[in-house]
Amino acid sequence: MKLTKVFAKKHQEAKEILKKDVLTLEDKYFVLENYNEGGECNNKFHSAHFTPLELANDFKLEIYGNNILDLCAGIGILSFSYLHHLNHGDDKINIVCVELNPEYVAVGRKILPEATWICGDVFSSEIQALLKEMNFSCVISNPPFGNFSMRGNIAPRYTGKLFEYALIDIASDLAEYGAFIIPQNSSPFLYSGERLFQDCMNINYEKDKTGQLESNKKKYLVLNQETGIDLTFGVGIDCSMYKDDWKGVKPSCEIVTCEFSALQEKRKEKTQLIQIDLFAA
Repeated sequence: MKLTKVFAKKHQEAKEILKKDVLTLEDKYFVLENYNEGGECNNKFHSAHFTPLELANDFKLEIYGNNILDLCAGIGILSFSYLHHLNHGDDKINIVCVELNPEYVAVGRKILPEATWICGDVFSSEIQALLKEMNFSCVISNPPFGNFSMRGNIAPRYTGKLFEYALIDIASDLAEYGAFIIPQNSSPFLYSGERLFQDCMNINYEKDKTGQLESNKKKYLVLNQETGIDLTFGVGIDCSMYKDDWKGVKPSCEIVTCEFSALQEKRKEKTQLIQIDLFAA
């Protein structure tokens, strides 16, 4: 992504700060706000767009627990906000960040040295197997959006083409609970920037004049029916307040949450029944 002169200057200043062996908290905030995801690589190729700091600060309210997994972590802004903007008392917070881009991982290790960083693909079966052994309480992500980002990758159960849904399918095996930033047109509800909350699963067709609710419902039902995942409304964060704070894009987003524990038990029971049937045969 070609940067404006202002963005390029700030990005260069952030790079100079990153040359330090250890960053101060002030340094970290400067980098989080000014290191540009398109400054060193073609971020549009992977649809990589870092979460604005203020949105990440609100997003922390959707996270819980001491053992956190951050998928498609970028430079770690979601985990950073959870670790540093909440009072955890004497609790030890364990964070694992998984990111494909080695440039982002290098920056993330300076920003969030408290975390364990894994440079790799969330679609890798080896990485998924490793993560399944770690017993995460919560998985979080601001993943790449849309079908362009899939590039032939395959999710465990979801057969559609939306990266955000494929990632949530993967995440559903890895933690008790999840919270995700996804495109508003992939959400089962409309809230951000709307006058009233609108449920895509309970449509008032007189008000759905653009067909947005029906379109969202069709996409979401593929995820729901193939995976059993129910995406739900969280604490009520209006993402439209931060639409102008993204770098190079102005996406309409929603935050969705998911309880995975019961779903995982159902999947285990189903697998056991299949194994019993095979043995009996």
